[in-house]
Amino acid sequence: MPNNSGNHRYIRVSGTDQVLDLQRDALAAIPCDRVWEEVASGAKDDRPVLLDLLGHLREGDTVVVWRLDRLGRSLKHLIETVEDLQRRGIAFRSLTESIDTSSAGGMLIFQIFGALAQFERTLIQERTAAGLAAARARGRIGGQPKRIDPAKARVIRQMLAAGTPKTEIAQVLGIGRATLYRHLAETVVS
Repeated sequence: MPNNSGNHRYIRVSGTDQVLDLQRDALAAIPCDRVWEEVASGAKDDRPVLLDLLGHLREGDTVVVWRLDRLGRSLKHLIETVEDLQRRGIAFRSLTESIDTSSAGGMLIFQIFGALAQFERTLIQERTAAGLAAARARGRIGGQPKRIDPAKARVIRQMLAAGTPKTEIAQVLGIGRATLYRHLAETVVS
């Protein structure tokens, strides 16, 4: 990697009622070329300051954060972001977790995080599949229960035969118009 690399601090808080000072103080000892500060929920996809930072980074740079959760909105997003940085020759450093991907040990720790995240995703998929199989074995197909039972279906047929508008039928039965239209489409097909 080139020697002209620079450190870029990324600081983020989730809301306007939070202050950036804790992160600023923790990162103050790290020399840096630029500090990127953002007030945005970590769960949001739209974080313009982070996108701007990622666009400015060059090979040899290092992104420094106070904690892992400041960069990624989820473990999966964090891992994908750091893997993208690595492909571009950019290191990542998190002070709280003592992770520095510019070293072999730091990269190993980060890869262990990635393996654990993949393991968790696989477990969730297996539990979901097992739960669906057990439900099917008990006769349940899955999804939400039908909003229109046979009694409501009879009322719908009677009201339609009487010329009642569909919007009024949905309102009287306490169902959404989309539910009514879906039911009517299903009954025509069946």
